[in-house]
Amino acid sequence: MPADNAPPTKRLTTHPEPLGLLGGTFDPIHFGHLRLAEECADSLRINEVRFLPAGQPWQRSGFIAPIEHRLAMVRLGIESNPRFTVDAREAERAGPTYTVDTLESLRADEGAARPLVMIVGSDQFLNLPTWHRWQRLFDFVHIVVARRANEPFDLGELPAALAAMVTNRLTNDKSALLEPSGRVFSIEMTPLKISSSQIRTLVRARASARYLLPVAVYEYVLAHGLYL
Repeated sequence: MPADNAPPTKRLTTHPEPLGLLGGTFDPIHFGHLRLAEECADSLRINEVRFLPAGQPWQRSGFIAPIEHRLAMVRLGIESNPRFTVDAREAERAGPTYTVDTLESLRADEGAARPLVMIVGSDQFLNLPTWHRWQRLFDFVHIVVARRANEPFDLGELPAALAAMVTNRLTNDKSALLEPSGRVFSIEMTPLKISSSQIRTLVRARASARYLLPVAVYEYVLAHGLYL
């Protein structure tokens, strides 16, 4: 038994670690994707960023490399970073890939308390109202908007429905990451003008795409004759 004059025992409260999420077609994955995940993880002190290759992206038209190749390229692209992981649930799902369904599934797996943090580029964020059941996204995740250098986060430039949804959610207070979902963060990123379409065009023209993507991914593209 403690003495009567002993100080009260201090209870330590632990919170589940935030899980970062980066979805995309990754056709192919490149240094822009990887740097985006790295800077967001550093800024928000996230110890795991999970990459989610889309199985059948419903908003993407034209040829898309088969999911088994895109999944393999993501695994090659992230293998040297211990805080990057890959989640194949969208690749394994039949039918169109809707982000809200993925997030609902992740929330069921990770539990109600773990903060989930979805990383999107500013262009993606502007198009959020075109996503399937987009309003429900905030029920499952926080959203981190990655802005280009010196690009302001201007609520006035957002579609009206999105601005109304974001106004009371936008914060720079990182302690809000202790909450499971519902907040919007804005982070300025290092500008890297690299795109998957640029890489595909170079490969199709038999020009070099080296140094735009990890060497293991580039060698995979060439070995499998992708994008020719």
